[in-house]
Amino acid sequence: CGEGFDRASLSLLGRQQELLESLQKTGKPLIVVYIEGRPLEKNWASEYADALLTAYYPGQEGGNAIADVLFGDYNPSGRLPISVPRSVGQIPVYYNKKAPRNHDYVEMSSSPLYSFGYGMSYTTFEYSALQVVQKSARCFEVSFKVKNTGKYDGEEVAQLYMRDEYASVVQPMKQLKHFERFYLSKGEEKLIVFTLAEEDLSIINQALEQIVESGTFQVMIGSSSDDIRLEGSILVK
Repeated sequence: CGEGFDRASLSLLGRQQELLESLQKTGKPLIVVYIEGRPLEKNWASEYADALLTAYYPGQEGGNAIADVLFGDYNPSGRLPISVPRSVGQIPVYYNKKAPRNHDYVEMSSSPLYSFGYGMSYTTFEYSALQVVQKSARCFEVSFKVKNTGKYDGEEVAQLYMRDEYASVVQPMKQLKHFERFYLSKGEEKLIVFTLAEEDLSIINQALEQIVESGTFQVMIGSSSDDIRLEGSILVK
């Protein structure tokens, strides 16, 4: 990783890439585990590996944790706290850039390889029945249902993002406001409730004051920043 130093490239060090390509040519199933302190180049692995696991620096019990996930003894539920770039030329890359939305590069998409909040599971989850209820002038209750529609028990991390449609100061296209991790047995359904309070609706204006401005806010519910399942809106007067 190079603690205290920057890297000029995100490529794997030494002959690791050559090793990966040689292993893939054997025709055997290939699982790639990244032990890293910062995002490394994952383009090749995302295309050619049968599975990809990012473990960061997992500590002295990391080997057991990785084995539990790979052998199916534990259903993974981790979510990326960062965006994983496709190229070093994208850096900095993050999900909550301010409007207007970035355009693509000449050579490639501007989107990350793996977005903030992304993470896979051995099961699947279905989102439905979004409801937004105004409790007071600056308080809203957002509720929805999540059902485990797969074959395995597992945990899901529901995420609530918001966008201020119009503000006196430029705002992010999307901003995480709330999230909740919860366990569902296969076939089980759960009602999730988030409360949007004044703090969630406020911005810092040009006078560096924290205020709430009137207007429309888009509410987005999903499994990651680029996997939005439900959308609604609220109006603050």
